[in-house]
Amino acid sequence: MNITCSRPYCKHPINSFGELKNASLLKTVQQKYCISCGMPLILAGRYLPTRLLGKGGFGAAYLAVDRYSPTMRKCVVKQFQPEGDFGEAELAVALELFDREALVLDNLGNRHPQIPDLFAYFPLIVPGTVNGKKQGEEQYFYLVQEYIDGQDLEQELLQKGAFSEQEITEILKEVLKILTFVHENGSIHRDIKPSNIMRNREGLLYLLDFGAVKMVTSHTPNPQSKSTGIYSMGFAPPEQMAGAQVFPSTDLYALAVTCVSLLTAKPTTDLYDAYSNTWQWRKYVTVGDRLALTLEKMLQHNPAKRFQSAKDALKIIDPQGQRAVNVSSVAPQPTVKPPATTNTSPSTYEPKPINVEPIEPTKQGIQPVEKPPKPVKEKKSRAPLPVASILRGVGFWAFEGVLVAIAITSALATFSMGVQMGVLGGIMGLLILLLWKKVIEKWDLLFVAAASMALIYFIPLLHSSLFTLLNLPLLALFILPPISALISIFVISILLFILSLLRKFV
Repeated sequence: MNITCSRPYCKHPINSFGELKNASLLKTVQQKYCISCGMPLILAGRYLPTRLLGKGGFGAAYLAVDRYSPTMRKCVVKQFQPEGDFGEAELAVALELFDREALVLDNLGNRHPQIPDLFAYFPLIVPGTVNGKKQGEEQYFYLVQEYIDGQDLEQELLQKGAFSEQEITEILKEVLKILTFVHENGSIHRDIKPSNIMRNREGLLYLLDFGAVKMVTSHTPNPQSKSTGIYSMGFAPPEQMAGAQVFPSTDLYALAVTCVSLLTAKPTTDLYDAYSNTWQWRKYVTVGDRLALTLEKMLQHNPAKRFQSAKDALKIIDPQGQRAVNVSSVAPQPTVKPPATTNTSPSTYEPKPINVEPIEPTKQGIQPVEKPPKPVKEKKSRAPLPVASILRGVGFWAFEGVLVAIAITSALATFSMGVQMGVLGGIMGLLILLLWKKVIEKWDLLFVAAASMALIYFIPLLHSSLFTLLNLPLLALFILPPISALISIFVISILLFILSLLRKFV
């Protein structure tokens, strides 16, 4: 079994212990030490780091197993070691803040299914080493949290590209619900970004990184350095970057930046106009009014002009869901009978009115959501057709179709027409799949078309049908595919125009 040393500067952190494959010995062994630096490997007597998940200026995160759980449960061990020279007073403050934040994490995770549970938190004091010799002491802090098996949204973006409007709307709804719980329990996340939102293998979203690092590092000498973790550049709002007071709307701003970066698949530096202090994301993507106006309000420079709570934002982006929650949460009122009295004056009973706080309309045009007497089916806005992408794909498909037909009829001239048509259909179907999955797109189309034309031109076996079947010169190889592509683009353009008219009026 391999155990990873958690000392940051250990030169050989991987330690192998073959005897720990024995389950009974694994659960009873007192301690194991790093062969290279002497660091204790079994943390808090039960957690065994198996591999490094990530490393940054504040410390590192390890995948670990809990040897005292029946199933050797996986967990994440986060190590925090403050940068810089800290005295005893500073370390005492850091430990106090670490403990207090850990209590908050324990409370949030145990009460919400989309926040990782906290399993343990503890400091560790070990002998320091200099050139292999013991010298002084070193202090580390550890958090042990639930392990979420999945991908964060930053990894999804790199893997699949831009998110659709529907995907962003669902992400926004789910994270706003989590933030409603977080804010109502007196906490502000302060580090919302794609890498801190994870989707497990069942599709459930989790909000990550509630670690004490943010609270502890606010006392570091250089709060603007990247390693402090106070904010993530590009996602934090102005008040947070200035070191001023933060609000629940601070998290809403960062969540909106997360959404527009996923929608456009562009870095935040390309979306923010520093001259006008505005986000210019809408020139890269078109979405429905409800989502667009919700994000615009969350992205306001002034915190007072944003939604003041996640619940307020939910009322706009998910009015049907909020209405259902409000209706289900109202319990039936019991009938109250006035008590018997000898007073001859009539007894009156005045029930207390239920105060319903209205949703204030915004200057951006978001209308207040009112409970109508009859449900009105809202007309869903449709995303515009990706005309340019469709026409590129059609032109490429028609261009390649002519080349593939020439190559097949030449190379398989001795086979029947049925076999030739079957191979042609299979290849063209594969091209449609590659275009649909965006395996090849944009400049790839030009490179593939040029490569396939060159291949057929220089290999006589692949263009002989031009002479035998069509009685055409070799020059036709450069004329027929472009003509086919242009005709296909023209026909599809007309069909797309008709379809856009139908979508507008139907």
